[in-house]
Amino acid sequence: MSNEPIGKLIAYLQRQNQKQLSKELTPYGLGSGGQHSFLKLILNRPGITQDRMTDEMKFDKATTARSVKHLEQLGFIERRPDPNDRRSSLLYPTAKALEFAPVFHSILDEFNRKLTANLTEAETETLVELLHKITRNTADAPDHPVRGKPDPS
Repeated sequence: MSNEPIGKLIAYLQRQNQKQLSKELTPYGLGSGGQHSFLKLILNRPGITQDRMTDEMKFDKATTARSVKHLEQLGFIERRPDPNDRRSSLLYPTAKALEFAPVFHSILDEFNRKLTANLTEAETETLVELLHKITRNTADAPDHPVRGKPDPS
């Protein structure tokens, strides 16, 4: 087994991912802060609440609130009152977001193609499965390292 820290590799990949996506998306106002992830979710799930997005994306509430505000200021999303909960708003893509969606998805798809360019289709599927397994492990992990086990970073 390799001594290469998996957490370090994932962190490096995340930094490179954000750097490249920022470069591609900055002309559209989506350069940083992961706003593209929020926009993608709203495009795929119109009418989602901010709280639901926070839960699903595993961001803190403040990050979600900032990203939603930014997307709203850019004209990509709009809030509508939740008929089932007056304290909550439902988030919908605007016409601007729907018009941008094909360009947006092509940028994300092209980036994924670049990431997996040296992998076979089977390797890509295996990688995705393994990353999902790791994600499930971390979702259930305590917020502090377990004694006797090495820090993954």
